[in-house]
Amino acid sequence: MTPIPPTTGDVHPAAPGATGWFTPADCRLDDLRALVEQATDPADYPHAEAVVSNVLIYGPSIASLAADAQRRRVVQAEVARALHDGPGVVVFSGAFPERGVLDAATVAFEAMIAEQKAAGGPAGDHFAAPGANDRVWGALDKLAVRAPEVFAAYYANDIIALVSEAWLGTNYQVTSQINVVNPGGAAQLAHRDYHLGFMSQQQALGYPAQVHRLSPLLTLQGAIAHGDMPLASGPTLLLPHSQKYPAGYVAFHQAEFAAYFEAHHAQVSLRSGDAVFLNPALFHAAGTNRTADVRRMANLLQVSSAFGRTMETVDRQAMCLALHPSLLAMAAEHGAQARPVRNVIAAAAEGYAFPTNLDHDQPLGGMAPPSQADLVRQAVAERWPREKLASALDSHRARRAGSPHL
Repeated sequence: MTPIPPTTGDVHPAAPGATGWFTPADCRLDDLRALVEQATDPADYPHAEAVVSNVLIYGPSIASLAADAQRRRVVQAEVARALHDGPGVVVFSGAFPERGVLDAATVAFEAMIAEQKAAGGPAGDHFAAPGANDRVWGALDKLAVRAPEVFAAYYANDIIALVSEAWLGTNYQVTSQINVVNPGGAAQLAHRDYHLGFMSQQQALGYPAQVHRLSPLLTLQGAIAHGDMPLASGPTLLLPHSQKYPAGYVAFHQAEFAAYFEAHHAQVSLRSGDAVFLNPALFHAAGTNRTADVRRMANLLQVSSAFGRTMETVDRQAMCLALHPSLLAMAAEHGAQARPVRNVIAAAAEGYAFPTNLDHDQPLGGMAPPSQADLVRQAVAERWPREKLASALDSHRARRAGSPHL
């Protein structure tokens, strides 16, 4: 992805409803501090059981309360307000009250990890060193195919549905990754999450301010604790209220913001079966596992809006191959990086790396694997023959393809 960098910084990051373009110069630590150095008022969230380190804690009784349709909407409105205007993170203690359901899923996940280790191969990660953690990509469909009864019992859980509907509405799309931070596993760097959080600062600068505000509304991040997570084991480091900082997708890359996060983050211990959900724009990071014997396992959920799709299906690979001669001719006349060449590639090729099959198309060189458009740009810059581009696109499509996980 090679965005056109903005050239002006005429938008103050704290301005509500602002459009335009953020620049690194717009990121002022005092603006973030004004947002995060406030207390979460429990009176604003009457259904919460407690506030711990500025994080809202909801108890097991919320499930029975939400069984009533009218009360469910009231609870959901409160949770959505907490994620958007409040601390940006909520914990549901005892979200999985039936230990047998959680344990059966844990057994299946451990078997996946063991098989993956035995098979070998690359072990890319988004925000940690490759191989440092035990990570299972695509755990959602792997669990469904391997153990459909376990999957059904696990995802029948109404807390997952309650929060997903509250943030995204109906017809949401769930994906899941298993992450085990082993004893001694180092903390992640402070970051925001998918979509813009998986980009470099330069890439994020290519999106206008209104997209920075929109992106968090399209996804919901969650984690189910598959084992007790005392503070020493490094449960997620959080900066409550930081999701409200508009320029945060640029700021988290900057050293002074990372240092502030390190000095001021919050942390909440979790018990097996607890669930935490957060606005993807919240500054957060997995903590260091300082124990000698706790393998900190979480099922990481990324729930996406039903609306993140095009209206029509398009054969973009066929388009790229058909346009190859024209792109080479344009590059010869104007240069491979010229705006006309970039514009044609943007209209024809898939410019976004996701969704993909992360077992085969791993982010080994960064936070995201190369997109189809990245390949086409490379082919034009290096003047590949059509056959080489066709082969590269075939390989790219094969890596991205989903397949049954038996």
